[in-house]
Amino acid sequence: MTSLTHADYLALRRFPALDGLRAIAAVLVVFFHYGGPDWLQGWAGVQMFFVLSGFLITTLMLREERRSGRISLKEFYLRRGFRILPVYFVVLLVTVVGSALYGTFTSNGIGPALKYFLTFSNEFAGASPYGQSWSLGIEQKFYLVWPLVAIALGTVVLRRRAGAAVLGMLLALVVVNFTAQHSNPGWPLHYFSILTGVLLAVALHSPRGFAVLRPLTNLASQVAVCVGFLCVHLSVKPMAGLLDGINGIPGHVLVIPVYALATAVLLTALVAPGPATTFLSTKPMQFVGERSYSLYLVQTIAATVIWFFWPKLSGLGQSLVVTATGLALASVLYKLVEIPMINLGRRVIARQRLAQLPRQDASQAPAAQSESSRFATSGQTKP
Repeated sequence: MTSLTHADYLALRRFPALDGLRAIAAVLVVFFHYGGPDWLQGWAGVQMFFVLSGFLITTLMLREERRSGRISLKEFYLRRGFRILPVYFVVLLVTVVGSALYGTFTSNGIGPALKYFLTFSNEFAGASPYGQSWSLGIEQKFYLVWPLVAIALGTVVLRRRAGAAVLGMLLALVVVNFTAQHSNPGWPLHYFSILTGVLLAVALHSPRGFAVLRPLTNLASQVAVCVGFLCVHLSVKPMAGLLDGINGIPGHVLVIPVYALATAVLLTALVAPGPATTFLSTKPMQFVGERSYSLYLVQTIAATVIWFFWPKLSGLGQSLVVTATGLALASVLYKLVEIPMINLGRRVIARQRLAQLPRQDASQAPAAQSESSRFATSGQTKP
């Protein structure tokens, strides 16, 4: 069976299967928080998001560098800012105002934790109605540092960037031993997951790296990899039980590297056409995937609404109803906040490009911006 070629991979403008992966990851997390079956271990959906984020952000940077010979830090931060911050602060504001009106601003933890949410140190905040945003603290630091590191390591030498990713992954494994007694002992390993995605992006962008991974990109491999990943996911709980207590570290923390590497293998298989890619890129999957970031952030608000009207609902029924309500709220945010702000960010970048071009070249900028935007759409990885 024919495998994807490196030229075919570099020619891709979207990774359609990743819409479905974002959808699955977001629903897994909501199910985990609100009554989903324990065997599903939906918390692992966040690790899938982390690997996706590292992969797509790095791929976008490498494609930009290949196209223009450089990585624009200013444009990178503008894209991320317009993509992430508006919805994040809208949901935070609604949560804060709702808590204040209900008289629980301090008692539910949102007041004491507000300083963490405003400085993107979310992973160190205590329990609160916005506690699910802890992953944004992890990712914002990655967005801030990784582009600087990538540029500092040189424009051409991919192996330096791959080496930096591997070094960061090893460092995360080491540091977790020194945080075993911390209230959030697993936070360094979340960077292992992100850097796993980074390493995959660098490997696939390189002809040599792609040649090693190419056998995973044919139809038979895609089916086998998907079955294997499903087995890994369903084995998360028994693996965590087996690893629990090593060096005083909880088992669910130690299973993170295994899950991250399995996700990277899955991503490699899903960049190519196949039955799994077709299923994950269907309209329902795309619908949920596009709204996955807002769904992730509004899940507590959705659960609060359901609790108010249906306080005795629990179990699988609760997880289904909260997910449906969350999707309805996420659709409103997607239409009124996400899309307008993403488009505004693109217009800001386009105007800046026009201002920097000589007058005779200005007419070429819109086409370049359009090409960049098409691929950037598939880089919307936020949970």
